[in-house]
Amino acid sequence: MKTTPKGMRLHIGLFGRRNVGKSSLLNALTRQQVSIVSHVAGTTTDVVEKPMEMLPIGPVLFLDTAGIDDVGALGEMRVQKTRQVFDRTDIALIVAEAGQWGEFEAALLKEMQERDLPVVVVFNKIDALQPNPDHLQQLSAQQVPWVQTAAEQGAGILELREALIRTVPDEFINPPTILGDLVPPGELAVLVVPIDLEAPKGRLILPQVQAIRDLLDNDAYCLVVKERELRDALERLKGPPAVVVTDSQAFLKVAADTPDDVALTSFSILFARFKGDLVEYVRGTLAIENLAPGDKILVAESCSHHPIGEDIGRVKIPRWLQQYVGGKLDFTHVQGHDFPEDLRPYRMVISCGSCMWNRREVLARQLRCQQAGVPCSNYGLTIAYSLGIFERALKPFPSAYDAYREAMGNPQSVFAG
Repeated sequence: MKTTPKGMRLHIGLFGRRNVGKSSLLNALTRQQVSIVSHVAGTTTDVVEKPMEMLPIGPVLFLDTAGIDDVGALGEMRVQKTRQVFDRTDIALIVAEAGQWGEFEAALLKEMQERDLPVVVVFNKIDALQPNPDHLQQLSAQQVPWVQTAAEQGAGILELREALIRTVPDEFINPPTILGDLVPPGELAVLVVPIDLEAPKGRLILPQVQAIRDLLDNDAYCLVVKERELRDALERLKGPPAVVVTDSQAFLKVAADTPDDVALTSFSILFARFKGDLVEYVRGTLAIENLAPGDKILVAESCSHHPIGEDIGRVKIPRWLQQYVGGKLDFTHVQGHDFPEDLRPYRMVISCGSCMWNRREVLARQLRCQQAGVPCSNYGLTIAYSLGIFERALKPFPSAYDAYREAMGNPQSVFAG
């Protein structure tokens, strides 16, 4: 469980005013001294992440945040970091002192509800004061679960764990599949895995590993080859595979070596569906047709890495897009959870496959792009479109393929940004 990727964990965020006991609550939940506890307000200065196994839920990631009521220049920076956590939280714990529930907490609850975010309200420090019965009644009327705790004494922690278990989103209990609906039990998928300078030494990258595990979970077979051996591997098979999945960077060669009657897509496109809304990504990708030289493009990577050689986000995608557009584009790159507040200067946002993120954060970023009127694509879809194999790469996904065909039949509906 300790090696479960963050993107596969249930993200539980702790939010509230300064010094209400969020860090004490996290320490009590994890039974470890994870966060520094002090009676001085504002002790937590940045988001503290604690991965653990919480039975019977499974792997979770607790996110202990700075107080949202922080003040001053440094306080504003802390608040900004805390608000970034909203986008990746699966369950929100709103922590308040037992005798303190006011407009601040009500506004926080309202924002969580507007985000359709499951919430558990925690009235902490009940050893000093009891919560107002009217507040409890109001929360119950809104069907918002609440518990009472004294974290430093360990009181109410069992009840909080039970409330968390009851609040777990169904999509975490029954997660979507990566390939299970494309490859029936007993059928074969061929995975094309280039080994180049960017391939991690001695191992496969996360999307490839997760695709293999998903196939095994669904009782399907898996053949893993490099792009140079694909043609020979296909010729040796007694029958065609259900699908060929490639690293997006090898799309052209793999498409040339894969028979037209065999379904073809990429790991990045699979993860556009697994982590986000594939149909919206498809609509955003079509905006490439309206790009012009000089347009500003934001490239957003979920993880930080040192780019080497022909980096996909900094070298290959800019080259392929500029070849398609016929002129130079203005690229800006961001990494991790950094994302501009104002997206209006950009004509398009291109995200990576987001294998390190949970689904909620990817969907939240897509929503921000939609609200700003800026089309959003991802690496695999952008590459497929730029190289002229977009339609073929979408055929395994009926809803996305239908959205593409509908847009092509009605050019006015294509999202131009």
